[in-house]
Amino acid sequence: MCGRFVSSSSPERIAAYFGADTAVETLGQNFNVAPTNDIYGVVDTPDGREVQAFMWGLLPVWAKERKLGQKMINARSETIAEKPAFKGVFKKHRCIIPMDGFYEWAPGVEGGPVTKAGKLAKRPYFIHRQDDEPLAVAGLWSAWRDKAEGSDAPWLHTASVITTSANATMEPIHNRMPVILPKAMWDQWLDPTNQNIDMLASLLVPAPDNLLTMHEVSTDVNNVRNKGDHLVTPV
Repeated sequence: MCGRFVSSSSPERIAAYFGADTAVETLGQNFNVAPTNDIYGVVDTPDGREVQAFMWGLLPVWAKERKLGQKMINARSETIAEKPAFKGVFKKHRCIIPMDGFYEWAPGVEGGPVTKAGKLAKRPYFIHRQDDEPLAVAGLWSAWRDKAEGSDAPWLHTASVITTSANATMEPIHNRMPVILPKAMWDQWLDPTNQNIDMLASLLVPAPDNLLTMHEVSTDVNNVRNKGDHLVTPV
């Protein structure tokens, strides 16, 4: 799963990196993006490729309440084509979610800190590209509005991160990781007219073992109120 990540790049830098136009004002740097936070997403539109803003936590059009998005931050690649919440948007509402890295929690070790319940405390790690380039994470998006507010209710754009099994780099930490798309696959993934489910599913694989690196960071990242750049400092 992917439950926290870093978004420190400006929309202008993201647009330049992905060959897009900026259609959103800056959301500000956030070194501890949490579910339901606003995030950047790269999408193909009739007017060209754009960087837009989304709420992290996909809301299907049939969702009755906004709080459902808290449970829809991730979509498993293995079941994405069958799950009612994802199969429709998988066909034509795909995006790239730019990340400057993400966090994952490794099991605690003997002699290390313990929780109030007396269990070994998990250790947070910051995972990022070895070359420090942005991660192009595969995502899905949807447009939703609260029907309880009537037909004039504003549309809310929401998104989910697609996850897959861990590669050899991630396995010691966690058994899942975000799907990271190579540049050669960006056009195929973002093209809304591409509805070849088998081909799209073939892109949802673990990243090469030599792409990522990681280091342990402060448990300050456990608190979603902490958002500063000190969170990625090695400990």
